Amino acid sequence: MINMTPAAVKAVQRFIRGSETPVAGLRLVISGGGCSGLQYGMKLEEGKAEDDWELEVDGVKLLVDPMTFPMIDNVTIDFIDSLTHTGFKFDNPNASAQCSCGSSFKL
Repeated sequence: MINMTPAAVKAVQRFIRGSETPVAGLRLVISGGGCSGLQYGMKLEEGKAEDDWELEVDGVKLLVDPMTFPMIDNVTIDFIDSLTHTGFKFDNPNASAQCSCGSSFKL
């Protein structure tokens, strides 16, 4: 299960509405990098891969590949808009450590 705060849902819906191409869903992916070793990635996808996990959270369709899903199961995604930071922040209970900005982690 993946959780999204109302602020995150609103932000994603705004990005989907502003997309110039049709959107099948929001891709969540983990890749190497960031200050903690693994980093979160998000992008609007035009199509779903055959092996994707497909979840719907408050009307937002999420697409997650089978390698990524175990690393982000039970994650909560928030959207922060402040004077010092604007963007998505991930709270991952699977992480043994994460950076203070919430954009990278270590298992």
